[in-house]
Amino acid sequence: MRALSIAASGMQAQQLNVDVISHNIANMNTTAYKRQRAEFQDMLYQNMERPGATSSASGAILPLGIQLGVGVRADAVGRITEQGGISATQNPYDLAINGRGFLQVTLPSGQTAYTRAGNLAVNADGQIVTADGYALEPSITVPQEATAIQISRDGIVEVTLAGQTDPQQLGQIEIASFINPAGLEGIGDNLYLETPASGSPNTATPGSPGLGTLMQGYLELSNVNAVEEISALIVAQRAYEMNARVITAADEMLQATTQLR
Repeated sequence: MRALSIAASGMQAQQLNVDVISHNIANMNTTAYKRQRAEFQDMLYQNMERPGATSSASGAILPLGIQLGVGVRADAVGRITEQGGISATQNPYDLAINGRGFLQVTLPSGQTAYTRAGNLAVNADGQIVTADGYALEPSITVPQEATAIQISRDGIVEVTLAGQTDPQQLGQIEIASFINPAGLEGIGDNLYLETPASGSPNTATPGSPGLGTLMQGYLELSNVNAVEEISALIVAQRAYEMNARVITAADEMLQATTQLR
């Protein structure tokens, strides 16, 4: 009976859906997290009578056919890249990107990764790094005698040194954008890697055409909407239960068949 395998595929699809929703809910408070969405498509159809076929009895063209689907399968788990809210922190090393773009960081392997999580800090060598210690790219080092740091909307980093009144420029923060940011590969730690699907990065200073600006002392929040996720969870749960009922009904039908004398 096809209903068993069809309903089983539906249960597997909704299990994946619940997994994605639970991951979103778990990251509601993760800095700059981008929610994900499971996408599905119907599976192969069995053509018992093709639409447009000729009737063997009358020779007329059939306006409708008999096509029986065999279930559903996951097509993709997409990332919704819309910007989250902005929250003030008053931490001078916190940066939010208002608009398109990603900060660039250097991994221990030398590879460049991308992030929108701007909760930065300074390591023992004075380098500006992420919360996991990955250096910002291009690298910027803050002198020990610095008493204040200013980061402009267009990414210019300046510090005020002890005993001086005029700020000293340290460097320029650059951000990168992608034609398809949803195609980036998430590797955890709020980091993404370039892929053939994302396209090559377009690197420029903040505020350049097509790029956002920096906001010092702010962080981008997760773009997860708790109400929407709970609603989606309820729908997925009900869909899972309905597929389970189909399996129960199919099992009862098979049981009735085996009891025929």
